[in-house]
Amino acid sequence: MPPQVPSPLRRLLPLSQTLAPAPLLYLSSRLFSSVSAPRSPFTRAAGIRPLAYRGQSSRHHLRRGSSTAKKEPEGMASGGKDAAVAFNKTRAEGKDGRKDRSMELKNRRANPISTTSYVQILGTGMDTQDTAPSVFLFFDKQRYMFNAGEGLQRFCTEHKIKLSKIDHIFFTRVCSETAGGLPGLVLTLAGMGDEGMSVNIWGPSELDFLAGAMKSFIPNRAMLHTHSFGVEHSASSSQPTVIIDDEVVRISAMFVKPRYNNEAKSSTDINSKPGDTAIVYSCELAEIKGKFDPAKAAALGLKPGPKYRELQLGNSVRSDKIDTMVHPSDVLGPSIPGPIVLLVDCPTQYHMCELFLLQSLSRFCEDSSCQTENAKKVNCIIHLGPSSVTNTVEYQNWMKSFGITQHIMAGHENKNMEIPVLKGSARISSHLNFVCPQLFPSSGFWPVEPSNGIELEKNKSTSSQACESVTAENLLKFRLRPYAQLGLDRASIPSLCSHEDIVDELISEIPEIKEVPEQISKFWQSSVDQRSALPPDGKHMLMVEEPWINKDSCLPDVLDEQGNSTKSQDDSSLRESGWRKRPKRNSETPCCLENATREDLEITFLGTGSSQPSKYRNVSSIYVNLFAQGGMLLDCGEGTLGQLKRRFGVSGADEVVKNLRTTPEISKCIFNT
Repeated sequence: MPPQVPSPLRRLLPLSQTLAPAPLLYLSSRLFSSVSAPRSPFTRAAGIRPLAYRGQSSRHHLRRGSSTAKKEPEGMASGGKDAAVAFNKTRAEGKDGRKDRSMELKNRRANPISTTSYVQILGTGMDTQDTAPSVFLFFDKQRYMFNAGEGLQRFCTEHKIKLSKIDHIFFTRVCSETAGGLPGLVLTLAGMGDEGMSVNIWGPSELDFLAGAMKSFIPNRAMLHTHSFGVEHSASSSQPTVIIDDEVVRISAMFVKPRYNNEAKSSTDINSKPGDTAIVYSCELAEIKGKFDPAKAAALGLKPGPKYRELQLGNSVRSDKIDTMVHPSDVLGPSIPGPIVLLVDCPTQYHMCELFLLQSLSRFCEDSSCQTENAKKVNCIIHLGPSSVTNTVEYQNWMKSFGITQHIMAGHENKNMEIPVLKGSARISSHLNFVCPQLFPSSGFWPVEPSNGIELEKNKSTSSQACESVTAENLLKFRLRPYAQLGLDRASIPSLCSHEDIVDELISEIPEIKEVPEQISKFWQSSVDQRSALPPDGKHMLMVEEPWINKDSCLPDVLDEQGNSTKSQDDSSLRESGWRKRPKRNSETPCCLENATREDLEITFLGTGSSQPSKYRNVSSIYVNLFAQGGMLLDCGEGTLGQLKRRFGVSGADEVVKNLRTTPEISKCIFNT
């Protein structure tokens, strides 16, 4: 009889299908194979909802193309009624025969009197520090995204941010930190709706190389609406490059290149490296017109009617009673300048000198040395550079030149590492780690690693000279409209919690689960005793089948000690006689796995979501830990490095990458299916 798993544990078994990074050790089959668990009790307790797959279209609406659902094309992915408008598998695979068809971008109608507008920090990579955070500029009818690092889709799915609503994506740099999530994002948009969705992509000249590489696997090449700029512009140009200019916002770009080896000028295109060019973006909202005064309009001979509206729109009209023209300034109060937001990315100290001398930023400074007649006040500056750059005395003094401005430091900070960004996955990891730490060693939380002593002393020396600022938090907002709410908004920031808080919540909802860890520990120890009581392994023994494995299961061909092939039906007598089974030798088996036993390797599932990430599942990625012999990666989907850091910690993940096994043909073993 197979061992019976305690009944409280059965409530946790459905979570094994959505497990966060954790090793699948040899006892996993013993723990879960013979148990069929109902899903409803723990689903209620943990507040887990069913996973949203691509076939569910209730949250996807057609934005571009036809406004009504058409007949399901031939080859559409099966999945019922919802699949017809959610994901077009035929087109995503490039088999729809529309490669010569251009997907036109339909511009949304601008709303100059936008009732809601804010800029928000999307904390991708804040806990793992492998990608740069994204910045989300929101209007009633328009959406703008700055940077798209790895894990952006999964982050937006968890926090219910609709990527299908985004009109433009801007990159401050073109590198893995800022653009690692772009290929997956474009592929996801390609499969949405009946006609697919596309987005305008803007960035420096290096964007052309990324777009060229992506066109090899993007099915419809017309979906890549990329726009590169900066080749013909100098980084020290006094005029910024205007990208977007409509009734709602004006977005401009300013270029910053590094200076190496005390060069007199910034590095030329010949000396520059990929990703060297950084972009500073300015987002200037339209001014808020003054309040209309009906008394002044009546005094100037105007009757209530359409002319009032024309004056509010900024057009001059002729008086109804007096032969004169009435101008908007005659009947409107003083206008309120529109808010201005700057996004500054200074990745290294080599960029600082060029950034400080940027002439196109002088109109935003308040000190007398760079004051101009067209000076404008900046309301918010988001600094995307690392703390090693932004904490320097020179950078802090440059920040002070903007006067009273809200500075948000969005670079990597050590204290952000202890706050998981993907809280849904961290919660499941905490539950499973509490129940069975042997199988799920990662709790989803880890302490902050101590900083370098030299860096601490440097921070102390600059603290007195530091400019007043706030550290960015996940989903932190700075409201731009309505004007009365101008300023920081922390209402959307997720509440802080720890592993202990999640465990206490679980025990309060399922009190009987408190005894499960002890029962699992005894169950684990009993299996270890059974293994230690077995006879010594044979010379060529690869695997020992547990006595309680279902005998009715299909058994593969095996080899006996003499190398004869046989099909095992009743293996009890063979086991009693000391016979050991081993699979047929596969000539394609890597040499590092020839004599491996279950204790010689460990498999960590870094992602089980296939090609589509979701709230609880990352895209496919498997890490095989061979311990003393190194390790291998089977598939290496988007977000693999972040998953390694969530499992092994920041420093532990670096060791995993360093210890990837090498072969004479390749430097690191990474196999893609």
